[in-house]
Amino acid sequence: MTTRRKFIQGAAVAAPAAALAAPALAQSTIKWRMQTYAGASLAAEVIVPAIKMFNKIAGDRMQIELFFADQLVPTGELFQAMQRGTIDAVQSDDDSMASPTEVTVFGGYFPFGSRYSLDVPVLFNQYGLNEIWDEEYSKVGVKHISAGAWDPCHFATKDPIRSLKDLEGKRIFTFPTAGRFLTQFGVVPVNLPWEDIEVAMQTGELDGIAWSGITEDYTVGWADVTNYFLTNNISGAWAGSFFANMERWNELPDDLQTLFRVCCDQSHYHRQWWYWGGEADLRVNGPKLELTTIPDEEWATVEAAAQDFWEEIAAESETKRRVVDIFKKYNADMVKAGRPYRYG
Repeated sequence: MTTRRKFIQGAAVAAPAAALAAPALAQSTIKWRMQTYAGASLAAEVIVPAIKMFNKIAGDRMQIELFFADQLVPTGELFQAMQRGTIDAVQSDDDSMASPTEVTVFGGYFPFGSRYSLDVPVLFNQYGLNEIWDEEYSKVGVKHISAGAWDPCHFATKDPIRSLKDLEGKRIFTFPTAGRFLTQFGVVPVNLPWEDIEVAMQTGELDGIAWSGITEDYTVGWADVTNYFLTNNISGAWAGSFFANMERWNELPDDLQTLFRVCCDQSHYHRQWWYWGGEADLRVNGPKLELTTIPDEEWATVEAAAQDFWEEIAAESETKRRVVDIFKKYNADMVKAGRPYRYG
């Protein structure tokens, strides 16, 4: 449970975000509370601009009060809080917020489901994932509004990782599904509150982080407590979404629903170029992390293991099979399309 101290601290940090609404509010103003998976430093890029834009345009018709990671409820309780209506809207991946749907395992970093950030919106908008997500969340009283691509998933560690053997026994903060996949290579997944990760690295409770790309490592301070960045990744892009309590969503007039969707799309676009450019720039110019690489022939065994993992997931339900089949079809199409869609 979130302690009173943490809540008060969170409320203080949230004040600038909550104060994004400049206009004087009319008595009839629709007011939402929204919580993101991201801490304050990361939220400044991945959510604050979109909510600021929404509040400015909506004016006294509607205002969204934004809270950062774990401020109202722990991230793992976000879904339940939204479903109950304690929180009106959420920005997260399915995996982190412990969604009870059949698609939860595919949120966040589904191993090797995507190679590039553009893969995610194409999978949702052109290959049918939107329809499946809408079906699954409608069953549980939540509106799935929009999915987008964020950063890739790399290891940032204290000690260098230059072979799969170097991963054995490493205590790594990562997503539930990524952790489940990585255990076969000796990784020990650790689940901690987002705000505690930096200290856990300093105290030795963690050996590394597989939660982001290098852009976030620098942005949130993790590059200050790690030494190495592994260029191999287990996913080319994080898949995250905007969600809302279904009743609250249905109460909005059509134009405010449209405005919210437009601001979500703007947020996805902002992250797409911010991460894509940031990953390259910090690999080349970042002064804090030394780059390491596991040889291609060895890393190919990890990619092969992912295919077995997909089949393991697909066997769990009909819906999961539908999603895995889409991933397989999409990735096969990309290989056939050749460069620049896939290399080698």
